[in-house]
Amino acid sequence: MKNILLLTAALILSACVTINIYFPAAAAEKAADKIIDEVWQLQKNPADKTVPPAKEGVAK
Repeated sequence: MKNILLLTAALILSACVTINIYFPAAAAEKAADKIIDEVWQLQKNPADKTVPPAKEGVAK
């Protein structure tokens, strides 16, 4: 019985593993600024990103 408790305790303790990943704040802020700038450019120039209409009556 004692062996089972020790084994259970060992399994529980070994299952409690945390992996921390740290991102450099400056790099994350630069990437966020780039994304924000791209979104603003899309909103300012919606005509530049439009897809030309398909020709009607042409079967493929």
